[in-house]
Amino acid sequence: MKGLMRALAAAVLPVLIVFSSDAGAARIKDISSFQGVRTNQLMGYGLVVGLPGTGEKNNAFSEQTFRTMLNNFGIKISDNLKPKMKDVAPVVVHAELPPFAKQGQTIDVTVSAIGEAKSLRGGTLIQTFLRGADNEVYAVAQGSLVVGGFGAEGADGSKIVMNTPTVGRIANGATVEREVPTSFGLGDTITINLNTPDFTTAMRTAQAINDELGIEVAKAKDASSVTVSAPRDQNERVQFVATLENLEVDPADAKAKIVVNARTGTIIIGQNVKLRPAAVTHGGLTVTIREDPQVSQPAPLSNGTTQVVPNSSISVQEGSGRMFKFDAGATLDDLVKAVNDIGLAPGDLISVLEALQQAGAIEGDLQIM
Repeated sequence: MKGLMRALAAAVLPVLIVFSSDAGAARIKDISSFQGVRTNQLMGYGLVVGLPGTGEKNNAFSEQTFRTMLNNFGIKISDNLKPKMKDVAPVVVHAELPPFAKQGQTIDVTVSAIGEAKSLRGGTLIQTFLRGADNEVYAVAQGSLVVGGFGAEGADGSKIVMNTPTVGRIANGATVEREVPTSFGLGDTITINLNTPDFTTAMRTAQAINDELGIEVAKAKDASSVTVSAPRDQNERVQFVATLENLEVDPADAKAKIVVNARTGTIIIGQNVKLRPAAVTHGGLTVTIREDPQVSQPAPLSNGTTQVVPNSSISVQEGSGRMFKFDAGATLDDLVKAVNDIGLAPGDLISVLEALQQAGAIEGDLQIM
């Protein structure tokens, strides 16, 4: 019965993803991050020049930007003169500033047109200041763009566009000018934040650290944070964190959940999803789940105890009369193979899942995107 939801998903959706039951251990660095060690978003507004006639048409803000740029170089244009800007395009430049980035280091930038430019291919970004959330300049970008898309247009108005010609990238296109202060080296503790909050995983993380160090230095603060006493000396703290991030932890099993993307036809089912006994009829499809527990008696003089053994039977029937039945102990592979032979529409599965959820027959969360 554990695999019923997975089988139903495979019957009607072209893509099925089922989490394995053997998750295995994971390094702390793979399931968490250290507080104070984070990236920062940078953004700026600039101009791309040198375009082969694919740049901006004349509009107010583009013209103002162009005039401001020339004024910075000591060139003043008469207000009555309307410059032609087919070789220029206003753009937004954004980048991710990695943690501990130092002055003089370089980072990649992405450049996106924001006006009516048709393509940025062949253009060059002129000096653009990249600012953080505090409006301070942290990097300066400049360089030739690499554009993956292209477009072509005929005299009759017909055109073809491949990928996105109005977005480009400059590898190592920005130079870091200001360092971002962090709290990593401050205080007597460091905090480990789990990527997926879970009380069990937090407890196991603290226990793994304490077992490795032999002393009680780690405490689970809540479902997502573990605080660890750390040395204040910077060199010792780096060595300490290097040891911590490579410790292995057994993450807790994920919460029972079914995620259905109705647009792409993708369904993801957690390993802990179960169904209670239920019968569903939808259009020409009938799904029946039965429970028939059996009593297992111990052998004479074995000192054993009487046990109740689950015995599940599942049957699926379509209106055309095709039906198959599984005995107790059917595997996920058996269910998926058999139900896949029917091939129903995606909407049928979504309706069945919603009905089962409303009836309280699904032990887990159903999320339809």
